[in-house]
Amino acid sequence: MKQILNKLYFNYLLGDIDRSEFEGNIYDYYLNNQEKTLLGHWKKDEYEDFLSWFYPRLKRSIDSYREKGASFEAYFKKYFLISSREYRVRKVTNAVTEYSAWSARVPDMYVREEAPSYTVNKTEDLIAELISDKKGRKNTRRILALILKCYYYVSDNFAEKIAKKIGVSSDELIEKLTKIRKIRQKKDDEIYYLKERIYCQYYRCIIYEKKLSLAKENPTAYNKLKIKRDKARQRLEKMRSRLSTIRTEATNKQIAEVIGITKGTVDASLSRLKTRWRELAKKANLN
Repeated sequence: MKQILNKLYFNYLLGDIDRSEFEGNIYDYYLNNQEKTLLGHWKKDEYEDFLSWFYPRLKRSIDSYREKGASFEAYFKKYFLISSREYRVRKVTNAVTEYSAWSARVPDMYVREEAPSYTVNKTEDLIAELISDKKGRKNTRRILALILKCYYYVSDNFAEKIAKKIGVSSDELIEKLTKIRKIRQKKDDEIYYLKERIYCQYYRCIIYEKKLSLAKENPTAYNKLKIKRDKARQRLEKMRSRLSTIRTEATNKQIAEVIGITKGTVDASLSRLKTRWRELAKKANLN
């Protein structure tokens, strides 16, 4: 490679070759002379991928060169080597990130060969008794308050299925759920964005763990990564702790506003519902 790049550069300065031809000649030379570079030990496919990644930088490197001290060939050789190191670091980082992401997702992708069996219980009978008073009449307001209380976990599809069973139309139930969601929109957004940040922080911790396993031969890098990993873990735990304190259920005051009754009525209805559920569950267990 000795003097080849200098000759190309001088021809370019003299106007014997234009810019695109100059860039193409440099690229072709590196492509066909891997053994003459410090990257001769790289696999050919990896080397060619690197050249494709490096080509846009080749253009910038020409513009950055100044004829002060080092020749163009010495300058470009150093620039090429530094770029190759950056490329390898990026490749390793991407590989670690991809490995970590897949490692975290694999448990969710397991497929069961057999469908899980569930114990048949009297849940439907319990619900039927729960929403009825002692005379067998449906207490719509009581169960409606419960559904609005748990709105965060109730989909419109589920609401349509249970509407008739609790004595209201599906349109009315969905309308009330929509109202409670609008009231709770700000809090729900807070929960959503916090969960997204927790997911990102979780993957960040996994990436640090994988990088640590690859940095054992370098004590300095290992210790720095260990500090970052520990801080990332602490941050993750704080975020999880904060999420656990955020309420996902509507307040009784908000429920009362949507239904159009007093807060005290909602308090009494939900309290009675909780007591009734415990009584029925205890009775079912005894049977």
